[in-house]
Amino acid sequence: MDEAGLNSIAMLLRQRNDIDARIADIVGRPVAHGHLSDWIAAQIFHIELEPSANRTIDGWFRSGPLAGRTVNVKHYVRNEGLLDMTDSDELEYYLVMTGPRGAARSGTHRPWTIDHVHLFDAFELTTALRAHMRRIGVATSVRADHWKAAEIYPNPVKPLLRLTRDQTAALDAFRSDPPPGW
Repeated sequence: MDEAGLNSIAMLLRQRNDIDARIADIVGRPVAHGHLSDWIAAQIFHIELEPSANRTIDGWFRSGPLAGRTVNVKHYVRNEGLLDMTDSDELEYYLVMTGPRGAARSGTHRPWTIDHVHLFDAFELTTALRAHMRRIGVATSVRADHWKAAEIYPNPVKPLLRLTRDQTAALDAFRSDPPPGW
């Protein structure tokens, strides 16, 4: 038995539990990956979150050109080209926050970061993927050109939603390589 290792893990988990409790106090939800990413997206992108658990819709944009439109928020610690999708007619947009691009390596730390944000029109993406005989569901493979066209941060390409300086600064705080001055 590795007593030193077990004691170190126990101490680190106590610290992590304290941090998770502090985060839960701020966001008003349990510190589960989805709850935290939904809350962050709601703060930055002015989203009214659905009060009850809904697998299709996380909320609605409260302001701007997408006000009143439904959104499903996703966060992936790495952009591996996969997106959990639905074919529901209720959903209008996917807001996808990701860490760096590339395949995750097994057994390595996956830091919680936001390096890229993509906004997909759900109907357009579903239609395009079906035209290429793609299955819609959990871990749907989305081609790199779709990811690039949907990027709104940090390199917007014909964005459906233009970010303000405040929104960009808020996202910069979550980058794996924060800009100078952070």
